[in-house]
Amino acid sequence: MSFNLANMSFVERAQIEAEKSRLFDFWQGNLGKAKGEAARLISEKSRRKGKWSEWARAELDALSPAEYGSLVRLEVNKMMAAAGNNR
Repeated sequence: MSFNLANMSFVERAQIEAEKSRLFDFWQGNLGKAKGEAARLISEKSRRKGKWSEWARAELDALSPAEYGSLVRLEVNKMMAAAGNNR
């Protein structure tokens, strides 16, 4: 299978572009909510101590749709990395 768009039909390219557009719109519309959810998860870290990672993973896995869960997971990772760099 070729991933070169030039080798794909117009219909295939249009489908790829439509999916990219859908995902961009989803990201734009849900980024603020995802950042808030990520902050909520991280705020539980000191209270849940050693069990936080397991709890947070379960919370992330329960989020729906999957694209939203991925977006929250990305924001949690960014916030954790930023917190680690500020030490």
